[in-house]
Amino acid sequence: MTRTPRVLGGTRIVSLALNLPGPAALMRCRRMGATCVKLEPPSGDPMGHYNKPAYAQLHEGVKVLAADIRTEPGRKVLDRELAKADVLLTSFRPSAIEKLGLGWDALHRLHPGLSHVAIVGAPGARAEEPGHDLTYLADNGLVPGMELPPTLYADMSGSLLASEAVLQAALPRNERYAGTGESDARGIFIEVALSEAAAWLALPRTWGLTQPGGAVGGAHAGYRIYRCRDGRAAVASLEPHFAAALCAAAGASASDLRAMFDPATHEAIAAFMLSHSREELDRIAREKDIPLYTMAAS
Repeated sequence: MTRTPRVLGGTRIVSLALNLPGPAALMRCRRMGATCVKLEPPSGDPMGHYNKPAYAQLHEGVKVLAADIRTEPGRKVLDRELAKADVLLTSFRPSAIEKLGLGWDALHRLHPGLSHVAIVGAPGARAEEPGHDLTYLADNGLVPGMELPPTLYADMSGSLLASEAVLQAALPRNERYAGTGESDARGIFIEVALSEAAAWLALPRTWGLTQPGGAVGGAHAGYRIYRCRDGRAAVASLEPHFAAALCAAAGASASDLRAMFDPATHEAIAAFMLSHSREELDRIAREKDIPLYTMAAS
């Protein structure tokens, strides 16, 4: 991984967020230079119980404190840390935030310079609905079959939106308040919804790009997964020069872009792939400059 610019150097974040989206956002913020403190309940973060290696990587360099913020001693720990912080990161439902006395009005009154980035499941009227990564993906048409998605797309994209929100909250005072006439840097509230993160990922499908008739949904012969002699080949020859190189290698007649949508072109490339091994296809891809990656049989 390339070195990340430390644009959040000097920013202090206090997190109450458990499981994956919050800690993943905190991990990215730490890599951007933020000082990160996390308060966990005495029982710990569930991630620490069901996947210790993931928990360890997510919290590398993070100061973790045990504090039951529902109790007076725990609340003192939280108040002490918030007094030193620039951003609070949470992942509770809005009703839970209010019960904890961390609603924006109360928080802003006590800590006017503190910003709050709140990760929720869904925005607005749906904010109290129970949900998780899988349900948000399903709601946005990203679970087409009976198989579970290969990764936690909504959680991880939500963590990116949350780290983006931290960047917005931590903008230098002169940038955020330029031209407003305000001289004091007051905190801001930003809500990040995992359902909206899933909707963002689903935009190519919404536009039709990844639907079966779309150019990157299988209709274009140069952008597909093919069977080869001993496995599979992911082919991404979408641009005209890549498509021409693929067709030349496969002996397919494709005079223009429209030909890439012709069933005959699909058949010719499929036959070519099936007649070659992964090793052979890898070599052809290198020699002909074709975007192609071979994989084991599924």
